[in-house]
Amino acid sequence: MSSLKHYETILSPVITEKATLGSEHNQVTFFVAMDATKKDIKEAVEGLFNVKVTKVNTLRQQGKIKGFRGIKGRRPETKKAMVTLAESSTIDVTTGV
Repeated sequence: MSSLKHYETILSPVITEKATLGSEHNQVTFFVAMDATKKDIKEAVEGLFNVKVTKVNTLRQQGKIKGFRGIKGRRPETKKAMVTLAESSTIDVTTGV
């Protein structure tokens, strides 16, 4: 897989309280492309960060319907991947790639 494809697969890290708690269990959470498979995500993380991935869990989050000044709109749908790293591997998501 090319480096450009890796950047198209991994969109951005998720920086929330719950995602930060996952770092205690050697997990990192990313927003990924909607059509990305677990195999694609594993290859992208290993290629971009030079780490060993042991497991990938994904979830699709439906967009909420929200109203603003009487106009209904919809937030975009997202896909997240919780990536479990090997014991000796770490990623610092605050520094960037």
